[in-house]
Amino acid sequence: MRNHRSRNTSSTRSSANRIRHTLMVLAAALTAVLGAAASSTATPAASTPNATPANRSGQVRYVHTHGRTVRVVTHGRFGVVPTLRGTRTPGTADRRRPSAGSTLQYNGGPVQHQLAVYLVFWGNQWDSDSNGVQAYETNLFNGLGTSQDTWSTVTSQYTDSSGQGPTFNGPVLAGTWVDDSAAAPSSAAASDIAAEATVGAQHFGVSGNDVQIVVLSPSGTSPDGFPNSGFCAWHDYNGTVPYTNMPYVLDAGSSCGANSVQNQLDGFSIVEGHEYAETATDPQPSSGWVASDGSENGDLCAWQNLGAISLPTGSFAMQPTWSNAAGGCAMSSS
Repeated sequence: MRNHRSRNTSSTRSSANRIRHTLMVLAAALTAVLGAAASSTATPAASTPNATPANRSGQVRYVHTHGRTVRVVTHGRFGVVPTLRGTRTPGTADRRRPSAGSTLQYNGGPVQHQLAVYLVFWGNQWDSDSNGVQAYETNLFNGLGTSQDTWSTVTSQYTDSSGQGPTFNGPVLAGTWVDDSAAAPSSAAASDIAAEATVGAQHFGVSGNDVQIVVLSPSGTSPDGFPNSGFCAWHDYNGTVPYTNMPYVLDAGSSCGANSVQNQLDGFSIVEGHEYAETATDPQPSSGWVASDGSENGDLCAWQNLGAISLPTGSFAMQPTWSNAAGGCAMSSS
């Protein structure tokens, strides 16, 4: 009887060991599968800007704003307009100058065709606008796209797989909104800015690659670390629309272009013009037109040869943008 019990006990232990071994093998296999999946969906580093949406999924964030939760995708800062430091003046920025061999290359993604720009003035701080920034930006985009605008049309040479590039048949401004339901955050994170762009797109009832949502933060705020993060503005795609993080660049003074051409508001047209042209040719960074080092059409000419362009709505300070056709920076397509 004792021997029978010993055999049963031994058999039971053997079965338990086999089960334990099987579970360990299954656990190891599951860990390998999950690790591979995590690797395939990980967010690429910011040092690989030429990755396309097909292989750079971005980071999903959920932001509670305006009484609801908004899902956004962030990828990083693209088309960064660098701040000017120290005693440097616009036109003499310490950055790489484009070489004679510089060119933009098409990466297979979308470009904008019929541009529609929507200005979102974020926060009830905009209820007081003593510097006239709202009027300045509104007039700028009511003039861009008109027949007098030969600055925007430099981008028309950059077509997508359909053979069509940006076209301009009238003012590109499609709407403005002062979102004064609450104050804009004093230090908004990149995901907060992306969420405000989504809220703006929902307010206007728009989506898609031809849309540009410009999120303009009010004076005294620091969106994504501005200006201590070294930029004046940047653009991205939040999974719904292309958008721009446009800080109150006057707070950075000459470091972001104030009084560089005509007046203290020069930076608002130079910096936003830079992002506008880049969004037109690379709305889902970096799947559109990008140089081999990740630079976009505005980056290659940032802070160089600044001047003023004349539009039906006024005269505005601008930088040139890169033209493959001209083989250099161009202020006009004509």
